[in-house]
Amino acid sequence: MPAGRFAPSPTSDLHLGNLRTALVAWLAARSTGRDFLVRIEDLDQQRVAAARGVAERQLADLAALGLDHDGPVVVQSERTALYEEALAQLDTYECFCSRKEIAEAAQAPHDGVRVYPGTCRDLSEAERSARRRDRSPALRVRANAATVTVNDVLHGEVTGLVDDFVVRRNDGVHAYNLAVVVDDGRQRVDQVVRGDDLLGSSPRQAWLANQLEYDVPTYLHVPLAVSESGARLAKRDGAVTLAELVDQGVGPGRVLGTLAESLGLAQPGEPVTVNDLLARFNVEALPRGPWLVASLAQAPACENKMSMT
Repeated sequence: MPAGRFAPSPTSDLHLGNLRTALVAWLAARSTGRDFLVRIEDLDQQRVAAARGVAERQLADLAALGLDHDGPVVVQSERTALYEEALAQLDTYECFCSRKEIAEAAQAPHDGVRVYPGTCRDLSEAERSARRRDRSPALRVRANAATVTVNDVLHGEVTGLVDDFVVRRNDGVHAYNLAVVVDDGRQRVDQVVRGDDLLGSSPRQAWLANQLEYDVPTYLHVPLAVSESGARLAKRDGAVTLAELVDQGVGPGRVLGTLAESLGLAQPGEPVTVNDLLARFNVEALPRGPWLVASLAQAPACENKMSMT
């Protein structure tokens, strides 16, 4: 069964912007007869270890809003053999550059994505052997400066230059761009809904999907939630997670109503369930601009009905 998905990283609790994206992902999948999958992207174990219990709280938040999912939750750290299998199918080379060295390279970012200048692409075996004594290498894929265009439901055609990007870090951790493509391909995810801060990575991922002989999914990049300053929503902006809002007397139903209102799916203060929203959902009518988040804790209370589907 083709599927959509929501794939949070368990390093911090979901804030209102994350929950809004999850709601859109659920509505987009359910409205098109797709399965809705949840995947925990926990490859960065150092950061995950510093945030114990987050994955469980994320799943509980989704359930509290009525966002059910199909099948078991997939955990990336249990799938490293699949990523290694994918690496064996790619033309890769060792890279010894530090982030600072790449940042100081002559080539400027291309459409917001920093382009790797190819410093290590043509090193001899002797040069690679010498550099391994001082630094463990990352693996980069040879993309040969391909140009790829993807189609996004809200943003239209998005064209990007695909540089030789990292597919395995120098600490042995598989890179996000590799893992997400392998997981989407293996799980038959053909609809990717996520925040529009990841829009620029889509050409790379589409290119990689083609290299691994997976179908390229359709994309829907949701505009971000922002604070009154215009910056991306963060914990410094006050009560922005479901648990924090519940502690201040704002229940899950009211949060769901606010998310729905921000998407043009409900009137202010209207009690709704996810099934109500599903009947109203029209992907083409979704807002194109960022969502300015006001303080829910200071807004008038409203009791919204909930349905755990």
